[in-house]
Amino acid sequence: MTLKPPPLSNDCFALPPGVNWTPVDDALRLLRDRLTRVVAPESVPLLAAPGRILAQDLPALRANPAEANTAVDGYGFAAAHTGGGDISLPLVQGRAAAGKPFAGTVPPGHAIRVLTGAALPEGVDSVVLDEDCATDAHHVAFRGPVKPGANTRRAGEDMNKGATALAQGRRITPSDLALAAATGHATLPVYSRLRVGVLSTGDEIVPAGTTAASGQIFDANRPMLLAMATRMGFDAIDLGHVPDDRATLRARLDAAAADVDVILTSGGASAGDEDHVSALLRETGALTEWRIALKPGRPLALGLWGGTPVFGLPGNPVAAFTCTLIFARPAMDLLAGAGWSEPTGFTVPAAFAKSKKPGRREYLRARIRDGRAKVFRSEGSGRISGLSWAEGLVELGDGPCEIAPGDPVRYIPFGSFGL
Repeated sequence: MTLKPPPLSNDCFALPPGVNWTPVDDALRLLRDRLTRVVAPESVPLLAAPGRILAQDLPALRANPAEANTAVDGYGFAAAHTGGGDISLPLVQGRAAAGKPFAGTVPPGHAIRVLTGAALPEGVDSVVLDEDCATDAHHVAFRGPVKPGANTRRAGEDMNKGATALAQGRRITPSDLALAAATGHATLPVYSRLRVGVLSTGDEIVPAGTTAASGQIFDANRPMLLAMATRMGFDAIDLGHVPDDRATLRARLDAAAADVDVILTSGGASAGDEDHVSALLRETGALTEWRIALKPGRPLALGLWGGTPVFGLPGNPVAAFTCTLIFARPAMDLLAGAGWSEPTGFTVPAAFAKSKKPGRREYLRARIRDGRAKVFRSEGSGRISGLSWAEGLVELGDGPCEIAPGDPVRYIPFGSFGL
């Protein structure tokens, strides 16, 4: 029987009493402490596992390497029966090759032909390379001394049987498949993929490629958010677009809550007359409006709809993109069983000057050129071209700062967010 984790509690997004503006770190801490995994474990074939999240520690079923073997083509012998200077050893008949071990024992003071990857025959603990040998049909000659264990691999030197090969919560990479296969696994225990529904709202939104009337804009958020969810390793589910009609939105959310694990909406997250996402969440008593001390992206509507968490992102694409990276991405990792994730940043010299006021954390669209962080020419949150131009973010802390070219700043590449 597949065990599902319990549903999230209705107050998982509730802010402490008296909180108004929420600092970024406080908001992240609340998400980390309140959210839990919502997906169930399952087993999948090895080749279906890339990008999946491991549901339990994976022990090595077999040591790697399973047997001591040779790292080169050459001649094997027992080092203790050789010395320094010129050495000549009689050869035993036969050879050891990968997958075709030598069945006998090599006597002390004798050598045998060995090929790369071959299990070391009984009586062999060292190997000398072909290039360092002279040989005829009966003897091999080389110059000593030879260090015991030379050009060999010990059994289990990479991993012993029973050791943890991969840890629970790890997102499986192609390299992980090699390790899992080498240690004996044909199937892997993983969590089912988090299903991320993406919904756009608003009368002003029309699909790209159609005719936009006066006052209308093309839907930039939905393709962006769907692609982000896919790149992050989740199942991205297109929930389409709904106009500013509360009944239609309610029906769409009802259907989505039965099919997905988390919903990302864009637009309608504030408190205006046409902000129907926040209004509907408020009706259910499950709305928390987080006013994050963040630039770009201030309002973030959070709640549960039919037990499914809803992230009401800002409608501005730059703000929606930033809030997804900073807040929704680590929250979705937690919901998906990967645990809490924090992006890896790097300290690099700035290639820009900026005077920052206190009160909000800022994320500047940036990229690295000539070892320095360049930022986009405009901080305007409507400049979508800056997202395409950027390869990461420069993070500026909550307090005031004066940055001059060459000063150290924190740069976070988009790859650290899974993009």
